[in-house]
Amino acid sequence: MSFLHCGCSKGRVSESDGPRPYDRSTYTALPNDRAETPVKTDGMSSSESNSIAGLEFEPAAACYELYTTIGKGHNEAANINLAKHLTSGQLVAIKRICLETPGLDYNTLQNEIVLCQTLHHSKIIPHYCNFMYCQELWTVMPLMAFGSCRDLIHAYFSTGLSEQTIAYILRDILQALEYLHNRGIIHRSVKAAHILIGANGKVCLSGLQYAYSMIQGGKRYKTVHSYPDNAIQCLQWFSPEILKQNLAGYDTKSDIYSIGITACELGNGQTPFSDMPATQMLLEKLNGTKPILADSTTVADFIVEDDINGQTVNEETKAETAIFQRTFSQHFHNFVALCLEKDPNLRPTATALLGHPFLKNLRKKTTDVLPGLLHPVTPLTDASRLPKDNSVTEQLTDQMSSVTMEDDWLF
Repeated sequence: MSFLHCGCSKGRVSESDGPRPYDRSTYTALPNDRAETPVKTDGMSSSESNSIAGLEFEPAAACYELYTTIGKGHNEAANINLAKHLTSGQLVAIKRICLETPGLDYNTLQNEIVLCQTLHHSKIIPHYCNFMYCQELWTVMPLMAFGSCRDLIHAYFSTGLSEQTIAYILRDILQALEYLHNRGIIHRSVKAAHILIGANGKVCLSGLQYAYSMIQGGKRYKTVHSYPDNAIQCLQWFSPEILKQNLAGYDTKSDIYSIGITACELGNGQTPFSDMPATQMLLEKLNGTKPILADSTTVADFIVEDDINGQTVNEETKAETAIFQRTFSQHFHNFVALCLEKDPNLRPTATALLGHPFLKNLRKKTTDVLPGLLHPVTPLTDASRLPKDNSVTEQLTDQMSSVTMEDDWLF
């Protein structure tokens, strides 16, 4: 197998196309400045207030104080802000999507909202409430204070997470997929960027805007043929059968392939094929090139006689890179290999993978061990040190400045 056939040819993670995570530096708090009272609209569906532990999260912008932007989403159309729920003082995350963004897919937004209202699983990120404010769709969600796994890899674990950390994370994500698959839902976007970790170590799966139901018109189909819209950012994680777009279609096993790619991403700090143009990656997958987990036991599989510059690439050179100095267990290698079978019929289900030796010996709750495994990273929990986001107030001020009074006030 050519060394160039895998993204593991790099010794460190490449620059992510997403925003760098908040670096937890000390900031001076800005003056206290609440958002203006919103005007509710009857645009896209606003959910009723959801509650956790007796807390009610109101669908009104005035009930929240925005802090710094901690992420992006929906192809950069969404800003994700750390915010404080003023009634309770609890920190939350608020996703703000400008509905006037050119090319915004409203069907994708609606799909995510509907799914999050109907799905209830502890390993799937919930929506507390959705509402419209100033041409923006606001979604209030729990704050996952460790951020996404992509953020952690980008900023702290450039050569990958530890095997034990990966095992606990993948176990929880497979539980979420088991729940989705039992309901005929294909996630279609399992990747590190859509795996979120809370301050207590809770792992949640996000990215439901790309999900697709195999139940159409009251009938559950064995395979589907719908290709995800705006899927360019997910190509590296897509299974060969999705990329083929042929009459055979695909099913929930396509998510299992994505689990395999994600396992490599978590273990090596980058995805297989990440050093290739999209067209070459597509050809490699369709031709049956099977990615493998890179470590000291697989370094020989990445050796080629000559690199693209005609220079000899030997085993000693490659072994010097950090990813080839690690050694993963045989159980982990086998887990990845099963997930990345080209034939979806040879891949196990999410339920079967939960019984794989790589995962079945995990005895503790993820929340009991994950924060310690992520040390020295600390979760983002102190809002008093963060800059505030005054963009909402400034937007309202700009709108009010353009208002003209045609009639005198009568008292």
